[in-house]
This record gives sequence, C-alpha cells and structure tokens, in this order.
Amino acid sequence: MLSGDNYAEWKEKVLLTLGCSDLDLTLHVEEPHILMELSTPKAKDNYERWERSNRLSLMIIKAHISQSIRGFIPTSVKVKAYMKAIDEQFVSSDKALASTLMKRLSSMTFDRSRTVREHIMEMRDIAAKLKSLEVDMSEPFLVHFIINSLPAEYGPFKIFYNTHKDKWLINELLTMCVQEEERLKHEAPERVNMVTHGKRNAKKGKSVPMKKKSAFDKMLAVFVRRRDTGRRIA
Repeated sequence: MLSGDNYAEWKEKVLLTLGCSDLDLTLHVEEPHILMELSTPKAKDNYERWERSNRLSLMIIKAHISQSIRGFIPTSVKVKAYMKAIDEQFVSSDKALASTLMKRLSSMTFDRSRTVREHIMEMRDIAAKLKSLEVDMSEPFLVHFIINSLPAEYGPFKIFYNTHKDKWLINELLTMCVQEEERLKHEAPERVNMVTHGKRNAKKGKSVPMKKKSAFDKMLAVFVRRRDTGRRIA
C-alpha cells in the first residue's frame, strides 16, 4: 500500500504488477481514436485492449493507495494522467524523506538493545531506501558510517579497520562485527572476575599481577586470522 514514505518502492512494484499482468499498455500507448461505425475490426480490437488496460490499471493502482492519501490526489479517468498526478504529489515528499533518512543514518549508534547484525542490517536498509530516492551512497562510505556507529568497547576493532590498507565490503564487515560481538560477550564474565579478584587481593595486601601481553595486540592477531581465513574460504 502507498502510505506516504514508500512511494519509490510502491511505484516500482505497481509497474511490475501491471507489466506481469499485461495491463501496462495504456502507460506506453496513446489512446486510440474513438470507435465509430466505420471503424475496422483491427481498430475496434486495439481500442478495446487499450480501454481494458486503462480501466483495470486504475482499479489496481487505487486499490493500493491508502484512503488517507487517495483524497489528496486529483482524480482522472486516464491511468497515465493519474500516475503523473501521483508523481507530482510525492516529488517534494521524496526530498524531505531523503533528508530525514540521511539524518537518521548519520546519528545511528549501536546501543546493544539488539544484535550488531540487526543494527548493521537496518543501516544497510536505510542506504537502500536512499538509493531508491536517487541518493546513492558508495559501499566504502556506508562502511565508515557503520564503523563510527559502534560503541567504545569496539575501539580496538575500529583501530584495526582504520590502520588496514584494504577496504571492507558490507558483508565482510558484518561477519567481523558479529564475531567481535561474540568475543566481547565471552570476555565480559572474565572482566568481572578479574576486577572482583583484584579487589580481594588489594584488601589482603597482595599485589595484583600485570598482564603479560597487551589485549590490543591479541585482538589484532585475532582479526588478521579471521580476515585471512575468510579470504581463503572465498
């Protein structure tokens, strides 16, 4: 249904439906001359096909427009004129929608209220909607948006990306982020135990041993192994 913010997608699907149903003749062919008594059988057949296409196309299009929107669209008995009226109605709203989607995309942050996969998929979906509104966004640019939307605990992951020479694809980034999310989940209990154990040792007057190796160095090694493994599989 045409609901106001899905015009580009709606139009694409409506035109596909009319084309698959062989009802899009009226959108490509001008109306034939009105039938007269002296009209040839071929002329009568052409007019009847065009009239059927026009009548059924109007019915299908109107049936897929919500009542709240239909009243604002100037009515017409010709489907071509009706589609033009819909285009004019939504050309300005498309610009406003594109602006809204850009603001939403640029301000999105991963707050862990859902999985990182769902977060990235939503950002990719917004980028797809922008593309349908003729606001094309390159894949490397979208990857930067996603990386910047990750929280502080993904800091070493961001550093690894920024210092890596190769550009990542969205699917590659998605796989890496899901793996990093799992690693952080497994590390969380260890951090709690480490802090609790350290406090107990401090109370007893015992010194807390320092880590032998930088956590960042370990993470870099893990990221490199993941990436190399993914490339070998590909």
